[in-house]
Amino acid sequence: MTDDSILGGDMLFTDGLISQDPKVGYRGTAAAAASGISYRQLDYWDRTNLLQPSVRGASGSGSQRLYAFRDILVLKLVKRLLDTGVSLQQIRIAVDQLRAAGLNDLARITLMSDGARVYLCTSEDEVIDLLGRGQGVFGIAVGRVLREVEASLVNIATLHLDDMDELAARRANKKAV
Repeated sequence: MTDDSILGGDMLFTDGLISQDPKVGYRGTAAAAASGISYRQLDYWDRTNLLQPSVRGASGSGSQRLYAFRDILVLKLVKRLLDTGVSLQQIRIAVDQLRAAGLNDLARITLMSDGARVYLCTSEDEVIDLLGRGQGVFGIAVGRVLREVEASLVNIATLHLDDMDELAARRANKKAV
């Protein structure tokens, strides 16, 4: 396998990291330790195609898997999502959606979770529900709206409440006459 087959076939992240030799990788024990998971989890995730090593996969008894740096980064992300309470089944769906989206820059995205759903943020205006099969989620950046309102009101005269009461009193007097 080459470095272009991250996550079992498709390149998920090319995030501007220093290019590494596609023949250089980390053993499974190092990948597991660096990502904070057990070797047993790593083995299971490989066998069930959640994440397979992109440098060299297992090819029989005694063979050593080799994981690229990006593989370990994805393992760590999966671990973090598990820690928030997202089920492994839901994480699989999220990873599949990330693959399908063809994201190329990990450093510019944010993954968020409430423990039940996984959301992808690519900007302050765009949030995508990865478990909703890529369904867009409406989001409002309140700080940005606040600045827009301030800018639109900058040249508009304000009225004080006391002035409004005085104006209403004059109108009432006019109608009475």
